[in-house]
Amino acid sequence: MNATLLRPYRKNLTTHGLIYLAGEEQPITIKNISITGVLAQLNSKVGKSDIKDIFNTLLASTIIDLYLPDMRLAGEVEVIRVDLQDNHILLALEFKNVAYDVNDLLYKRKAYRKNLPGTGHILFNGQYLEFNAINVSVDGLMIRLAETVYVESGVITVFEFKQLSLEGEIKVVWVDHLTDGGTLMGLQYVHMEKSAIKGIPEFAWPKTA
Repeated sequence: MNATLLRPYRKNLTTHGLIYLAGEEQPITIKNISITGVLAQLNSKVGKSDIKDIFNTLLASTIIDLYLPDMRLAGEVEVIRVDLQDNHILLALEFKNVAYDVNDLLYKRKAYRKNLPGTGHILFNGQYLEFNAINVSVDGLMIRLAETVYVESGVITVFEFKQLSLEGEIKVVWVDHLTDGGTLMGLQYVHMEKSAIKGIPEFAWPKTA
């Protein structure tokens, strides 16, 4: 059987977006898309040494973040192939954890939220409680605690999240008590520099005049 029959149909198109690679947000142009992924071209011209740098970056993890505002799509993709064509790097990206219709959410939240499970600790009522992170952005994070925690919105406390080497003051923005006894919280950083939050893209919704 012809191998092309086994590959999902790819539609040629030109749209622009961002990926988070090597600690930076980098502009891309999408060359084609299928139900499983996209072919993206880095906008800046590069050489063979840049491909080596990208391969070195991908040795740690092939999962990167993608944001396509025109297609209302954002989330995690896996780099499955890297090529060099006409001094441009081409990346074959496979969808892994992608959300659609994200423009309204990004507009309300101001910044992209990355799913990043991991444990941390937060101080309430003189006691450090363990939490599980659900998602993280350059502005704050959403956490889940196993117990029911009663705390008012606006309370400022301290926390630590070792996975991103974050610690300091944080403000409770909202609280939701779950039927199983757990608690969800939306938290906002206080007195923290965004530049200190490495590994999380902002992907801010572009401002209009």
